[in-house]
Amino acid sequence: MRDLAREFAHQGHELTVLLPSYDTLNYWELEDRDGVRILRLSAPKTKDVGYVRRTIGEWLMPYWMARNLRKSPLAQSKWDGVIWYSPSIFHGPLVRRLKRESGCKSYLIIRDIFPEWALDLGLMRKGPAYHFFKVIARGQYDAADVIGVQSEGNLSYFEYWTRGAMGRQLEILQNWLSPPANAKCSLDISSTSLAGRKILVYAGNMGVAQGLDVIVALADRMRNRRDVGFLFVGRGSETARLEQMSRDLALDNILFQPEIDPDEIPSLYEQCAIGIVALDARHKSHNIPGKFLTYMQNGLPALAVVNAGNDLASLISKEGVGRACETRDLDQLECLCSDLIAEMNGDLAMRGRCKSLFLNRFSAEHAVRQITSALAT
Repeated sequence: MRDLAREFAHQGHELTVLLPSYDTLNYWELEDRDGVRILRLSAPKTKDVGYVRRTIGEWLMPYWMARNLRKSPLAQSKWDGVIWYSPSIFHGPLVRRLKRESGCKSYLIIRDIFPEWALDLGLMRKGPAYHFFKVIARGQYDAADVIGVQSEGNLSYFEYWTRGAMGRQLEILQNWLSPPANAKCSLDISSTSLAGRKILVYAGNMGVAQGLDVIVALADRMRNRRDVGFLFVGRGSETARLEQMSRDLALDNILFQPEIDPDEIPSLYEQCAIGIVALDARHKSHNIPGKFLTYMQNGLPALAVVNAGNDLASLISKEGVGRACETRDLDQLECLCSDLIAEMNGDLAMRGRCKSLFLNRFSAEHAVRQITSALAT
């Protein structure tokens, strides 16, 4: 969202970002950054708390934000359009209020279809909690005039929504990134236990939705290849368990490191050979993760382990930018990984294909033009 906001400003739009913040000292705080006006509105805490408290906090969030917006210097502002991002699924009431007061259209950017993905992963059953979240999500969808999903495979889920009212527009809005700042990476792989190896890197959240056990198991399979190493950079609910799994297997070809500043990512990837994408096999929706974009942007081919039928697998195959495994079969995954390493050694154009794919499909410039065009029609 930072990249999108910067690009809106770069293209000459006057953008205001409304953010919930639990640690503001006042009802609101106003600042300007990178040509963007940012209004932080006091709201309940929703991070690093239990699920029940988080749910209550997110449900109250849009109402608190609307109340505190009325107390801010922007209380009487009129907007030409409202753009918001899901997750969270709870912004519907605030969006409806902004639309009503300004008489404008709204654009919803969908990146996770919740609670569907939680149901797929077995984190939730079709009980009261599921139906509660379903009602909230549908209320959010009904607040939108345009919905942008990130993959063709997700269009069918919203077909019912397009029939719900005249003028609704459903389209594919590819994920995006802006050119990164290239700060020197604080992690020097040449000074670690993986020095001298071809590095397969995973940088990002290590949670239930990623299903990273299979990558640790792959590292176990490839422990005798002294030319290959696996690097995990980031944090998440599964990090400690994955580290323990690595220790139990006595793996010396795998290294875990804490998250780094996003501006250090290009410098990190310069030290690596392949980027890892992992999605839990129980996913049924389609997802092109942001980390895949960062790999492409920096010329790293991808080794992807995804749910069967995921659009990402066909994209990787069609564009020749890596290998994708749609099962959890370790024999197949090990074979694909070895094939990719061998191909990289002989195909010097692969890194160029990765960068070209990013520039042609995943730029923030293209995303801003598509959103503004949809709001103007």
